[in-house]
Amino acid sequence: MEMICFDLEGVFVPEIWISVAQATGIDELRLTTRDVPNYDELMAHRLQILAAHDLRIGDIQRVIATLAPLPGAKAFLDWARTNFAVAIISDTFYDFAAPLMAQLGQPLLLAHSLEFSPQGHITGYKLRLPDQKRQAAIAFRALNFPVFAVGDSYNDVNMLLEADHGFLFNPPAKVIEDYPQLPISTSYQDLAEKLIGVSSRPLTAYDHD
Repeated sequence: MEMICFDLEGVFVPEIWISVAQATGIDELRLTTRDVPNYDELMAHRLQILAAHDLRIGDIQRVIATLAPLPGAKAFLDWARTNFAVAIISDTFYDFAAPLMAQLGQPLLLAHSLEFSPQGHITGYKLRLPDQKRQAAIAFRALNFPVFAVGDSYNDVNMLLEADHGFLFNPPAKVIEDYPQLPISTSYQDLAEKLIGVSSRPLTAYDHD
């Protein structure tokens, strides 16, 4: 059995922070790991903006409750879970992702945790561990899994390079320019075909797109 590690946002669900920016009209929250490689720098910026606008965890969760997985995401993930051991390794937070995980059929999610004030202000965050995506790929390989990985952003690159086979999925142009060695897929159909092509086992066909 092969292990496949997926990013979450941009692969299966919309970018949560962009959705919050659209709902609140706060354009400063549009920045994501597709734009800023340094995660701590990005989160410091986000926390500063949330505090300045008095946005609390409940405000963000109300936006997330309106979101749905990307078109075709559930069918593709179901196909992947039929053919691989699957883990979603994300730099989002459990406090954000829960309703989206329910819509995706509760796949395994490894994410981070938020810290709150009694009033619900987000005061900080706790990483599962630094560079957790790459560390997850290393750990699964240590368990004797061949590891495949799929992501779209700068914070996925270490995981993709560590995996036996790593794929960018609908990445921004800057990521493509910086990492030309990583193969790119722009649809679930194409991604499934690439995974079938590199797997050492016969996989079921994917024909949902």
